Amino acid sequence: MKAHDGMYIDGAWRPAAGADTIAVVDPVDEQVIAHVPAGTAEDIDAAVRAARAALPGWAATPPAERAAVIGALRDVLVARKDEIAETVTAELGSPLPFSQAVHAGVPIAVAGSYAELAASYAFEEQIGNSTVLLEPVGVVGAITPWNYPLHQIVAKAAPALAAGCTVVLKPAEDTPLVAQLFAEAAHEAGVPAGVFNLVTGLGPVAGQALAEHEGVDLVSFTGSTAVGKQIGATAGAAVKPVALELGGKSANVILPGADLAKAVAVGVANVMSNSGQTCSAWTRMLVPADRYEEAVELAAAAAAKYGDRIGPVVNAKQRARVRGYIEQGVAEGARLVAGGPEAPREKGYFITPTVFADVRADMTIAQEEIFGPVLSILKYENEDEALAIANGTVYGLAGAVWSDDEDAAVAFASRMHTGQVDINGGRFNPLAPFGGYKQSGVGRELGPHGLGEYLQTKSLQF
Repeated sequence: MKAHDGMYIDGAWRPAAGADTIAVVDPVDEQVIAHVPAGTAEDIDAAVRAARAALPGWAATPPAERAAVIGALRDVLVARKDEIAETVTAELGSPLPFSQAVHAGVPIAVAGSYAELAASYAFEEQIGNSTVLLEPVGVVGAITPWNYPLHQIVAKAAPALAAGCTVVLKPAEDTPLVAQLFAEAAHEAGVPAGVFNLVTGLGPVAGQALAEHEGVDLVSFTGSTAVGKQIGATAGAAVKPVALELGGKSANVILPGADLAKAVAVGVANVMSNSGQTCSAWTRMLVPADRYEEAVELAAAAAAKYGDRIGPVVNAKQRARVRGYIEQGVAEGARLVAGGPEAPREKGYFITPTVFADVRADMTIAQEEIFGPVLSILKYENEDEALAIANGTVYGLAGAVWSDDEDAAVAFASRMHTGQVDINGGRFNPLAPFGGYKQSGVGRELGPHGLGEYLQTKSLQF
């Protein structure tokens, strides 16, 4: 796996300020596949300075020209989609077909959506005797996670570029190779020097330096709620806007009369996808009491079919964390009906797909984000109880409702305190806003709502 030994700053690969490196490990066999530089505050400062210098020119570039550059970037990603998939599989461990369909496919779709939006978005509107201008917020510090490494980069960089902002990206240390590939693609697509910059490094060092930098106008972060709180506090002290996409503990609510077999099968697949490393995963399945045991049997059988085909979790720390939650679920009295904490393979960071029954709403596994292939099944007596359970966490990112009556499903979904709800297995829409209520975050990504995060408002009165 080819890796750059420098940072992409001001349109060129340049040596890092320090000599430290980060080892990139393949989670399937635990072998080191590459090293990338561990950036410092000095690297971040150089990147922010480049972004600031490039800002006036890019902000003044007509939206149609910015759209053309983003379209060219999308075309490069399409041309390199096999390489993207292979890179993500190597550093994240996801099975190649999933990497092709999701880790390469989704960011290509999102980049394409912003190429179109950049050209059509109304950056100006008339309200009475005022002209309201929507202008780029400035230099964006983007800090991205490892679970959907390219998608999270594109979901920040593409709307920021469409808005006329410049970007400094600090990607997750576990998955820096696809970030370097994205920087190559930006260069090849003709993104002007300084408009997009990449600094690899550790969160507490490079990420912290980026969040604190006075030359950054907005910080966009995706990751844990704990780190999000720190970034929000840092930005708040500087009176600086943030976009935070944080954790989730989403409820999959199966209403009476729903197609139970379909709802359970899709629900299990949703949790096992990407080895459970999805912030919006429906990790709590809520089932009517009179259909509970049937649902448990269906879920256990569905999970057992996955075996170890789902791929490993990202690293040894993550594997230990997920195993710890499984052990805690058993200790708190939940019934293990599939999987468990035992490793399915000697090598690699694998977790057996795990399903718990007899889970109470106050158990740790029903309240905290596990970020692994672990499903909790809870029973409810009536819809009010189901709603109380669904809304009874600090999170509110996503969810699902299943019913044979679409109006009833929509009515239930409208009472859920969450940012996205799929009705009867609704499909992913790259133009729909994604983001959460409560401690799941601040702001939205994707589509026009995602573009709006990178704009400021100015009114001119006549």
